[in-house]
Amino acid sequence: MNEWRKQIQIIIDEIDKCIKNYNDEELTLHYLSDKLGYSEFHTTRKFKEISGMQFRDYLKNRKLAFALKEVRDSNKHISDIAFSYGFSSHEAFSRAFKRIYGVSPTEYRKHPKPVVLRTKINTFDRYFLGVEEMGMIKSVSDIKVYYVTIPAHKYMHIKNYESNGYWDFWEKQSEIPGQDCETICGLLDSIKGKLDDDGGSEANAGSGQLLAYINDPKGRLCDWGFLRTESYGIRLPIDYDGEVPEQLLIMDVPEAEYIVFEHGPFDYEKESLMIEEEIEKQMTAFESSDSEYCFDTTTPDRIIYFYHDPQRYWKYIRPVKRRK
Repeated sequence: MNEWRKQIQIIIDEIDKCIKNYNDEELTLHYLSDKLGYSEFHTTRKFKEISGMQFRDYLKNRKLAFALKEVRDSNKHISDIAFSYGFSSHEAFSRAFKRIYGVSPTEYRKHPKPVVLRTKINTFDRYFLGVEEMGMIKSVSDIKVYYVTIPAHKYMHIKNYESNGYWDFWEKQSEIPGQDCETICGLLDSIKGKLDDDGGSEANAGSGQLLAYINDPKGRLCDWGFLRTESYGIRLPIDYDGEVPEQLLIMDVPEAEYIVFEHGPFDYEKESLMIEEEIEKQMTAFESSDSEYCFDTTTPDRIIYFYHDPQRYWKYIRPVKRRK
């Protein structure tokens, strides 16, 4: 199955590459199946089996996700955007846009609001894999540890008081109407100005989404020995004044000091487990050190940010305070 995950991920990556480059000629099931050396029937069947959705639906909705951000952020004519993304006419694009987002492109340009975009699939995402382990082949020791002062910002998020870990978080959220993984990630992807979005307005360019743990007296006792609430969201500028979807919360995070435990790009299949173990060792070593700082696990609403992006980094950003 992992081999097929790799094959489907090749198609998914190629879809985004073609959409970004307005290359509609190669954005066909025939071309993409041929690229893998399989029949169209076999490819679509495996795509549905692994991703949980039809190939044609994923392709159409990814095109619309890219197109929506051009409608929002550019001055291009709507008809030019429609043709750029392979729609036969302005009218066909408007019908598809309104059917998915409930508003026409022209109305959305005038009054942008959070909508649910089709985010890019990662077939090796832990949400798809659940608790499946991918294995490891080498030790990892390339962990950077450094302090940072993070300016004041806002944090838009959902949270769960009972979950324990990424997989469990989304399992529990899926039981709440409108708070499943696909809906929340799609909403967050449509919001402009995310501080961690690598590429700004490009559709799903880093997405800017992250898991975080909030110090919370009402939270769950975690493995690190303090009370926390798990959350998932985006960081925004402190002056953000856009709409907050009804499913989400937003909080002000003041300027403060943090310590970062970071590893660079990594092979998701082969290195994840060992990187996690090594970072845990580094955090334990810091906790028992004689540094002038210690983890701040008691101040309410301080946040641990967790970044897990194999193409960029794996890192924890943990709040600290000076020892008394």
